[in-house]
Amino acid sequence: MRLKAQIMDEAALGRALMRISHEIAEKNKGVENVQLIGVRRRGEPIARRIRDNICKIEDVDLPCGSVDIRWYRDDLSTLTESPELRRIDLGFDVTDRDVVLVDDVIYTGRTARAAIEAVFSCGRPRSIQLAVLVDRGHRELPIRPDYVGKNIPTSRSELVEVRLPDFDGETGVFLMDTAEE
Repeated sequence: MRLKAQIMDEAALGRALMRISHEIAEKNKGVENVQLIGVRRRGEPIARRIRDNICKIEDVDLPCGSVDIRWYRDDLSTLTESPELRRIDLGFDVTDRDVVLVDDVIYTGRTARAAIEAVFSCGRPRSIQLAVLVDRGHRELPIRPDYVGKNIPTSRSELVEVRLPDFDGETGVFLMDTAEE
């Protein structure tokens, strides 16, 4: 894989997350009924940063959890002969709440679909909204995020790599070329 470009540095990523935080508070007319759920792995720290931003903006505490979607993927039967769905424990009830799913990149929409299923395994929220740091296009399912940090048109031979200190020791969004030379 070859680095093509750095799309966002730490400051730009922080500004995008602050904008998303303001948009979530504005669209929901406050955050009294809002819960954030990060999609494991990189959606978790992004959800926590959005929660921290909203807590500062609105002066409230906001529930924030995470979901592991690997048991809700539509290709599960190709991964194991006897898939087993597992209930997720978020530490809070999603029933009749406005849930904001948070992920780093949306591509085909399949991860978002799996995350929605995982949330429904926990209860019946009033609404589910989707916040992503990067929308790279190429959707295979009719899923569109409600909040987007940056739209980055890509080819299928490119990869958008979000790097976060929790996993990578640095912060930024990078466009990588996966095509063989």
